[in-house]
Amino acid sequence: MLRCIAVDDEPAATRLLAAYIQKVPTLALVGTTNNPLEALQWVQEGRVDLVFLDIQMPELTGLQFLKICGRQCRVVLTTAYPEYALEGYEHDVVDYLLKPVAFDRFLRAVQKAQTLALGPPAPAAAAPAPLGAPAADYLFVKGESKNKFLRLNYADILYVEALKNYVSIVVPGQRIVTYQTLKDLAQQLPQPAFLRVHKSFVVALDKIRLVDGHTVYVGEAAIPLGETYREGFFQLIRAQSQP
Repeated sequence: MLRCIAVDDEPAATRLLAAYIQKVPTLALVGTTNNPLEALQWVQEGRVDLVFLDIQMPELTGLQFLKICGRQCRVVLTTAYPEYALEGYEHDVVDYLLKPVAFDRFLRAVQKAQTLALGPPAPAAAAPAPLGAPAADYLFVKGESKNKFLRLNYADILYVEALKNYVSIVVPGQRIVTYQTLKDLAQQLPQPAFLRVHKSFVVALDKIRLVDGHTVYVGEAAIPLGETYREGFFQLIRAQSQP
């Protein structure tokens, strides 16, 4: 059981987080506050395991809170400003939730916190990693302004399309355009979870719905299978289909 508090100067935000916390049987709501100094006192008294923390607050910002708090508890940042993501992760936060926070995204952050709370697993016999399992589960891409970066979870990416010196990264319900070449981005993506199928396309292998001739379907998108990539692609597909 993780003891949780929600810290935000917006009452609606703390009410939402409190409701989410109370829905999860493995979480216990210690309290909510709009005063980060009060929250810091709770942490220093050892009453808290996990803090859902806003960044933009009067008196003490979330990032200042992190510097003072150190590693006394786990922290999940909640904010409407994605540009603070990199600095937040420098303080080893569990996760970074963008407002408005969806419940499924909240649950993923909780699962990360619970995994960290359990500590490293006991040594066991080495086993091969599942095909395409990434070493990390996210990457950062540059946003539309200086020093703005957007975190993207690998699991959310459907496919990537080259647009000259830009790439278009497609996730459910959204298309993100960033200044980067497809070649450079493809080197960042875990292999073979992401596969180059055309000079202009990289697809997430587990998001492929159908392969019909020389066309790969990811959701409703029909992506051409380039001649250069066909042999390697079909070899991988056949290997995946083996019992």
